[in-house]
Amino acid sequence: MHWHSRLVQPQTLAAPGFESLATPTYRGSTVVFKRQADVVDDWKQAENGYSYGLYGTPTALELSGRIAQLEGALHSFVVPGGQAAIALVYFAMCKAGSHALVPYNAYGPNKEMAQGLLKNLGVDVEPYDPLIGAGISDLIRENTTLIWVESPGSVTMEIQDIPAICKAAHERDIMVALDNTYAAGVLFDAFGHGVDISMQALTKYVGGHSDLLLGTVSVNNESLKAKVGITYKQLGLAVSPDDCSLALRGLQTLGIRLTHLEASTLEVAEWLTKQKEIAQVLHPAFPSCPGHDLWKRDFIGSSSVFSFLFTEEFTAQQVEQFIDTLELFKIGMSWGGVTSLALVYPNIDRPGKDYAGRLVRLNIGLEHPAELIKDLERAIQAISQSGVTHQRSKNVPLDRVALE
Repeated sequence: MHWHSRLVQPQTLAAPGFESLATPTYRGSTVVFKRQADVVDDWKQAENGYSYGLYGTPTALELSGRIAQLEGALHSFVVPGGQAAIALVYFAMCKAGSHALVPYNAYGPNKEMAQGLLKNLGVDVEPYDPLIGAGISDLIRENTTLIWVESPGSVTMEIQDIPAICKAAHERDIMVALDNTYAAGVLFDAFGHGVDISMQALTKYVGGHSDLLLGTVSVNNESLKAKVGITYKQLGLAVSPDDCSLALRGLQTLGIRLTHLEASTLEVAEWLTKQKEIAQVLHPAFPSCPGHDLWKRDFIGSSSVFSFLFTEEFTAQQVEQFIDTLELFKIGMSWGGVTSLALVYPNIDRPGKDYAGRLVRLNIGLEHPAELIKDLERAIQAISQSGVTHQRSKNVPLDRVALE
């Protein structure tokens, strides 16, 4: 064989029999078949054999299986990110003329998609009060095909009565989809509480180190698996096997990280409740959080993200100065990683409430909680002693902060 050909089609020279604790990272787009008769273009690779890298290599399918096992699902679809997971659910469950319901405290890009792309395609997505519970039945129409729930809600952390919403939805044969990212698929049993579709951004707790973008959509019956699978294939939601490998590694430490993050976060949040400058702490484990009793009933724990509200004596400019004064807390979107983050939400839209730029969200990381508390204390003292407004030094204007 010419050496050019030998480079392209080499013999396997490594000795067989290598076993490792790590799942191999299989990279590849083309799948090689033994015979022409074996060629198939099918996303159901676990059942019908591998067909094309677009639908996942063994690395992605291993991740899919482990997430499904974690959530108690029949099947999990791995997609490029949380927003891709949300899109997959919408496109699988809605069509032109459909009506959907989404809580007004949902992840910001979910609502942006509802009022942008989906509206342009003729899908009517209506916001609703996350604390409505069984009252959701009054909002259901003849053309309602999907109800979103998110608990706790993004930033303002309201806990929803998901069993009551599912009961009302199922009486009308309507599917309920949950953004279960806060609970990492484990702190809240989605399918045990009646949810039909559970999605999460693996970007957050499963990845755990702020270095990958992935999401999953999990279903618990064959009918939904087929319905979502057809849409999944047509959207071409390919994922990187390298990112899947990182997520598989993250799963191994997810349990110990969630346990540690919960304890540290509770310590920091408890300290904030005792500060005279803080009007309210929005942490699901505290009675000051709307729906706290539902959290005690339905969840087995809490995670690393929560919010708090400065008292009315502080201006939006002072709260921005507070953020800029922090040292251990970095300024950044997303959460669930090892680094503590802080972000102010100056223009958050909640009907009947005006937070006036005083609402701050924290993600508690793996730093020592006592040092995080000192960082917060120093920044609070700085704005308490300063009566002057602070000119923003960063390039991103306040009104462009994403509602993540």
